[in-house]
Amino acid sequence: MIPTEPIGSIPRPPELIAAMAEFRAGRLAYTEIEPLYAAAVADTVRRFEATGSPVITDGEQRKSHNFASYCVDGLPNFVNDGFHLRFVGHERVWPRLTSGPFAFMRRGAEFLAETQRLSNRQAKQAVISPSAVSLFYPARELPDYSRDAFIEDLLREHESDIRSCLEMGAHTVQVDFTEGRLAGKLDPSGGLLNSFIGLNNLALARFNSVERRRIGVHTCPGGDRDSTHSADVDYSALLPSLFELMAGRFFIALAREPDRRRVLALVARYLKPEQVAYVGVIDPLDPRVETPEEVRDRVLEAAEYIPLSQLGTTDDCGFAPFSDDLSTSRETAFAKIEARVVGTRMASQQLEARWSLQ
Repeated sequence: MIPTEPIGSIPRPPELIAAMAEFRAGRLAYTEIEPLYAAAVADTVRRFEATGSPVITDGEQRKSHNFASYCVDGLPNFVNDGFHLRFVGHERVWPRLTSGPFAFMRRGAEFLAETQRLSNRQAKQAVISPSAVSLFYPARELPDYSRDAFIEDLLREHESDIRSCLEMGAHTVQVDFTEGRLAGKLDPSGGLLNSFIGLNNLALARFNSVERRRIGVHTCPGGDRDSTHSADVDYSALLPSLFELMAGRFFIALAREPDRRRVLALVARYLKPEQVAYVGVIDPLDPRVETPEEVRDRVLEAAEYIPLSQLGTTDDCGFAPFSDDLSTSRETAFAKIEARVVGTRMASQQLEARWSLQ
């Protein structure tokens, strides 16, 4: 069986989204919203199991704002006027650090523990990359807290975030690195991307080779309200550097690419022997649900370029990385996930049949 894994986020139930807005406005107590969080996680796990997915997540239901700022949401030394992440047609604003020291408010292990209590399936956990969190530090150095001191604290917190998940038995700890492709847009010279790769490798170097096999990196051009932030950046500007990251698994958005074969050739060229490429076979931004046959054909196409021992499948992106995104329904998200699971199985069986005839 070719391995298949989700990316992470699932659209929240509309009633939870509405309650989260009321809570942020101060009109709802946390004790009133907690049952909605618990119900959303339980429903997400149940629906994941129903798709036949061998690996599940909590759908990031409890990440109160987005996939990146979960670790600092609620901290008193942050304000919401930092880096502007510009999508086509709208933008999102990152939090900004106002004073030191820096420490995580919440960790991936909290979310993972709930998933594991609810299911015996293999569970993965998505965490944010050090390079993304580095954008929380202001452009002008803080007088009482240097950037160097911040980076040291960031690396410590990130290592702890990953290590606790690994120790709890996470199937995969996925480092979200959407800013990798964006870096080519912000700085076409490649300098920013190289600095991101270097910073993330400082964190990954803290793990041994066995641990790194279970650590993955996700790259995509963004996905929010059916829009992207860097789809116009060619993969050739990212992939040669991406596989220099000291991780064992790479989750690569591919289904939406206009020329998948060219990207697959690049992946095959730069993928290292100890790494596995999970190629995107589902487009979360497309409202149409792919058929299992379409997924099968995309997997077979990828198998023409990538050795089967290094090939897996995934979705291009999470279905709702930002908590208030209603552009995709939960029903559509899980239908797409089931198509990925079934289509990957069909491709595996077809490839196995080919090998048995040789």
